[in-house]
Amino acid sequence: MKAMILAAGFGERMRPLTEHTPKPLLQVAGVPLMEYHLRRLAAAGCNEIVVNVSHLADQIETYFGDGDRWGVNIAYSHEDEPLETAGGIQRALPLLGDEAFLVVNGDVWIDYPFEQLIDYQLKPWEQAHLVMVDNPPQHPLGDFCLDVEGRVSERPEPLAGYTYAGLAMFSPVFFAHLRPGKLALRPLLDQAIADGSLGAQYYGGEWADVGTPERLKELDKQVSSGVRSVQEQVE
Repeated sequence: MKAMILAAGFGERMRPLTEHTPKPLLQVAGVPLMEYHLRRLAAAGCNEIVVNVSHLADQIETYFGDGDRWGVNIAYSHEDEPLETAGGIQRALPLLGDEAFLVVNGDVWIDYPFEQLIDYQLKPWEQAHLVMVDNPPQHPLGDFCLDVEGRVSERPEPLAGYTYAGLAMFSPVFFAHLRPGKLALRPLLDQAIADGSLGAQYYGGEWADVGTPERLKELDKQVSSGVRSVQEQVE
């Protein structure tokens, strides 16, 4: 299975840190955020990686190169301007092939065992399968609800659901109908819910959305002090 790491965004909420450093290269305990994903994907046996790049793309390509240092092969999907999640994936489809693929946001921290998703087989009704986590303080109501069959549904007000972790498996069919251009992922997920083709699983492990300088600083403090374990991520 191939995997795509999303790394093209500007990181607006991370300014001023991202004015000179792309968000996936911001460090936690001395290691770039995206490198944690890369090392763990390689350890899980996923060696074909696609990375979309735009903002400060040269820094990402210079640091990661062709991926040989981690035992993987990296192909880059270049965007003149960030195309958002769905637009970026649609552009990268020729690099991702005809089989289901894994997608992970380059700016999240998660200790999810990637091999579990790599080994997952989409159900006949699924075109996408999300990993969802407990709601963080900044997003207390979450994104979606999840039924006992693993189907995703809209979160009814005022009930809380779960938060999409920025990690998922997609069938290429999920994006094949899209026209090239800038497009967010959420409208596609909402349509898949309406069509009954969106599945998910709950994960109760460590996860953090590194969306602001304050959250990055706190995560760095936790990892550096051992509050969050880093051993599995970097071995």
